[in-house]
Amino acid sequence: MSEQPSSNQPSSNRPAPARPTPPRPVHPPRPKPGDRIAIVSPGFAGPGAFPLPHELGLRRLREEFGLEPVEYPATRKLDATPEERAADLHAAFTDPTVTVVMATLGGDDQLTVVPHLDGELIRAHAKPFFGYSDNTNLLDFLWRHGVVSYHGAAVMTQLGRPRRVHPLTADSLRAALFDGGPYEFTEAADTSTENGSWEDPETFDREPATEPATGWHWHRPDRVVEGPAWGGNLEILHWMAAADRLLPNDAYAGHVLFLETSEELPSGTEVFRMLRNLGERGLLRRFPALLMGRAMAWSFEHLNDAGQRADYRAEQRAAVLRALDAYAPDTMAVFDVDLGHTEPQLVVPYGGTVRVDGPARRITATY
Repeated sequence: MSEQPSSNQPSSNRPAPARPTPPRPVHPPRPKPGDRIAIVSPGFAGPGAFPLPHELGLRRLREEFGLEPVEYPATRKLDATPEERAADLHAAFTDPTVTVVMATLGGDDQLTVVPHLDGELIRAHAKPFFGYSDNTNLLDFLWRHGVVSYHGAAVMTQLGRPRRVHPLTADSLRAALFDGGPYEFTEAADTSTENGSWEDPETFDREPATEPATGWHWHRPDRVVEGPAWGGNLEILHWMAAADRLLPNDAYAGHVLFLETSEELPSGTEVFRMLRNLGERGLLRRFPALLMGRAMAWSFEHLNDAGQRADYRAEQRAAVLRALDAYAPDTMAVFDVDLGHTEPQLVVPYGGTVRVDGPARRITATY
């Protein structure tokens, strides 16, 4: 999501009728160093408002990952319509000189872009896509059309991080981009807590403040679950459900659900209600395992100290457990995983295989 406003023009189009289940998944070919990477803003055109982290992220793509960024007409256009942003996505996926696509940031209205997308066109030109937050809309759209994508990494946030890309983030991103194969998640020793202003150049000269990470918290770790990963930002998924963008419940059976919340810091009550709604739909119990991202617990609107941050995360964990007890009592869960709106951030293959080994306390993604 994004704290900045974005275009909210209503769309008269409806998405094409969803298949009852996604087609056979396609794993797009991987880029290699020296390739061109499409940079798009399917949600909020953050680079148009905050160029400093964007330019830093582009430089790191070139210098540290060996990829050459290519921007499209709406990448920095603050008032871009849903149609313009969809056109950028079509251009990025069909551009034969580009091998990977990455979002600049999230936003709050990508829901309006999806109806303008041609799923068959994108599947026919499948490429790895990286993004999270509001990009949950596009990640799910790709999954519904059988294209494996990647939840995590955006130009302005992970790549535009002050001082350096976090080593765990960089390692996970590099593995997802170039290496492929099984990748075991590592628990972070520390986590970033507060952000500097993107308008202040001095922000990017300072290492972000951190605090010790508390490790993963396991619930019912009595089995091993392996399956395709599906989920994303909880608030966005709730909007998608309201817009009737989800498939029939059986399409999710056996998947590993992963969820996380945004910088808007929804209360424990709100988190429970969103999960309750999915539970009443009959969806939660389809997932034998849940990975819950470490909750972002600070924002410019909520200047929480260390104690308040810990309380917020504990409240959210209790809300999720309450929903699982009511609607998915057999689901294994892992809390405070390093995914989503957190730092460091591990990349999750959306539609790709994730293995959750409860007895061994291990999580492995196959990129």
